[in-house]
Amino acid sequence: MTTDKINVVGTNIAEKATMIWNVADILRGPFKPHEYGLVILPMTVVKRFHDCLLPTWQQVQDTYEEVKKLAVIEGFLTRAAGYQFYNTSKFTFDKLLADPENIEVNFRDYLTGFSGNVQDVLSKFDFDNVIKRMVESNTLYLTIKEFNSPKGYLGADKISAVDCGYIFEDLVRRFSESYNEEAGEHFTSRDIVYLMTDLLIFGADLNHAGSVTVYDMTMGTSQMLSCMEERIRDINPDVEVICFGQEYNKATFAIAKADMLIRGGETNNMRFGDTLSEDKFSGYTFQYCISNPPFGDDWKKEQKAVETEHKLGELGRFAPGLPKISDGQQLFVLNGLSKLKPTGKMAIIQNGSPLFSGDAGSGSSEIRRYILENDWLDAIVQLSTDQFMNTGIATYIWICSKDKPTDRAGKVQLIDASHCYEPRRKSIGTKRNDITDHCRRLIVQAYAEFKPDSVYGDKTGVHCHSKIFNVEDFGYYKITVERPQLDEHGKPVMKRGKPVADAARRDFENVPMTEDIEEYFRREVLPYAPDAWIDDKKTKVGYEIPMTRYFYEYQPPEPVEEILARVTALEENISADLQALFDKEG
Repeated sequence: MTTDKINVVGTNIAEKATMIWNVADILRGPFKPHEYGLVILPMTVVKRFHDCLLPTWQQVQDTYEEVKKLAVIEGFLTRAAGYQFYNTSKFTFDKLLADPENIEVNFRDYLTGFSGNVQDVLSKFDFDNVIKRMVESNTLYLTIKEFNSPKGYLGADKISAVDCGYIFEDLVRRFSESYNEEAGEHFTSRDIVYLMTDLLIFGADLNHAGSVTVYDMTMGTSQMLSCMEERIRDINPDVEVICFGQEYNKATFAIAKADMLIRGGETNNMRFGDTLSEDKFSGYTFQYCISNPPFGDDWKKEQKAVETEHKLGELGRFAPGLPKISDGQQLFVLNGLSKLKPTGKMAIIQNGSPLFSGDAGSGSSEIRRYILENDWLDAIVQLSTDQFMNTGIATYIWICSKDKPTDRAGKVQLIDASHCYEPRRKSIGTKRNDITDHCRRLIVQAYAEFKPDSVYGDKTGVHCHSKIFNVEDFGYYKITVERPQLDEHGKPVMKRGKPVADAARRDFENVPMTEDIEEYFRREVLPYAPDAWIDDKKTKVGYEIPMTRYFYEYQPPEPVEEILARVTALEENISADLQALFDKEG
């Protein structure tokens, strides 16, 4: 799907989502603004199921009457419905509205008529309690009536699975904004997802693939998975794309499972639970992993489970190290790597912290060391700020590969795409920039050509900059520089023929891994501290990826003459204004 199509679809879908969200006008008063989604999200899911099943409603009714006394009726009803789910209730929305006096009991009968897989979806919304509140506030009938209007129609004949995904994304965004959700959660706009998918599948021989597995460890409403499936099928319509996802937010999980039901996928592959503490795919491996885990979130509630698994070493997911408790995004990176096949590839979004946080020997540095020394880091793409709907910070796409091509072995590509965007005409939350088709092509071209220090762009200033580094360029040795204690005469204190180290005079130096430690020490330390020595036992290995430094562009200061001329002009303007004021006042 091109970005132009995305923009057109996005406009129409945003209008549809706005119309649905306007049901809030009915809810205002009995429900607070941050509670509107408690009604609107499950009602949208129910209406989507209703409208998809409506064309075969009578057929399901007839079939149910024929088989209801049989021990096993599931297969008969799903075939009659044309989906993996069905509803045996005698009610439709039209029939519900025809009997307003009994709206609650009839609506509950309607919901009970759904098959078990839909019941599981609705249970995640805690919809029963919501219905009670709607009945008490006399809003249930009005809400059903609003959803049954032409503008609320969500049948598959008019709204495709992709379009419905957009609607759900937009509704969840509105709901989350009312809750002021943390940055990075729930939303990765389609322009970013399509960039991730194109980077993931570049170079893959999908024309000869029988099946492909795709995993999202923080799937939200599962739109990353649907985009991956779409992209892969664009290349090979016959390939079987099997999607797997885990999500711990009940509402978004319910939407993801509902979406999978309607698309005809395997709903057992959509699993509920906290990925860090409740791995629902232990022992599984996948060809692709695509994910946007929360960044900046602490992992205190998962701490016990994570630390227990860390102690398992290579038998667990977190053997290399643990990041600081205030930010768990690197744990998701380790989880994703543990789930990749030997030929697998991952695209994961992170903020700037995993690039450099933590000193040598810290958990964060050891995780970077683990990834780099295994030569699994393929590329990092820096995006512009203001790319996400609920955070304006700079973000980065990490591309990790378990099976790099020979020409990329031992190397890492860094792409600065912070200038590769076009401003939106109208912002969506804090999303003010889009990665258009043109921008995406530039970034993918830079990734594909793998050229050192190359710029791809146009005359408008839209460009990205690619640089190639050796793995060891990111490594350094943190050496401990000791100096002796001095006695009252200024002479070194000796013990067993060796000078005693003075902790107060201790210092540390980071020596690039590409340099010889002794040569560095002789050049950078001894000329200023002739009595210093290195405590080799305390030397640690560290890794960091300072992208800002690598892509820093020197901006010369404005010439003094121009600054003076501008200041003089300001002074003259101020003097003229004051003189005019005094003349007016007399």
